[in-house]
Amino acid sequence: MAISGAADTIDAATFEQILEMDDDEEDREFSRSIVYDFFTQAESTFAKMDTNIEERNLKTLSELGHFLKGSSATLGLTKVKDSCEKIQHFGQLKDETGTKDLKDDDEALDKLKDIIAQAKEEFEEVEKVLKKFYHDKS
Repeated sequence: MAISGAADTIDAATFEQILEMDDDEEDREFSRSIVYDFFTQAESTFAKMDTNIEERNLKTLSELGHFLKGSSATLGLTKVKDSCEKIQHFGQLKDETGTKDLKDDDEALDKLKDIIAQAKEEFEEVEKVLKKFYHDKS
């Protein structure tokens, strides 16, 4: 199984485990449903992040980052997972590694705006790659 253009965005071993659950390698109904459910979930979560940025709700942003980090890790979406982990940390007023305190909410919100934008771009990139893999022309 080769997903073209995904070397640094998708962990092949992790994604392969999902593909192994497919009954039919042609239609890949099981893995396709998991991947497309993730697309819906990610888009909804990013919309919630946008709302919570406006509301300056760091705790919820951290929780949303944690939630999406788990979903993307399950699929092996490495870059998205890493960015979501940073969202989780920034929402806790920590630096991107989660080890140092940020000075205030404003610093955290500035960092969150940047990393959420980056996570969205990474998501769009991996969404294109996976739709191509599933031969989705949309």
